[in-house]
Amino acid sequence: MENPRKRSLAILIPAIVGITGLFTVLARPRASAYASVDILELVAGGMCLGIALVALVQWIRGNRPS
Repeated sequence: MENPRKRSLAILIPAIVGITGLFTVLARPRASAYASVDILELVAGGMCLGIALVALVQWIRGNRPS
């Protein structure tokens, strides 16, 4: 049986990183003229949120994250 603490960290850490990246970019005053670095940060934050969402769905369904 897998450690529940390890499973919850697999969901929590990517979610925190993704939300932090998203709010960092949205808080910048130049929201109308995003630079390529800002776009890259948004994509990376979205990927982290996607990873957290997949891990959460697998945890709810009872499957182990791979």
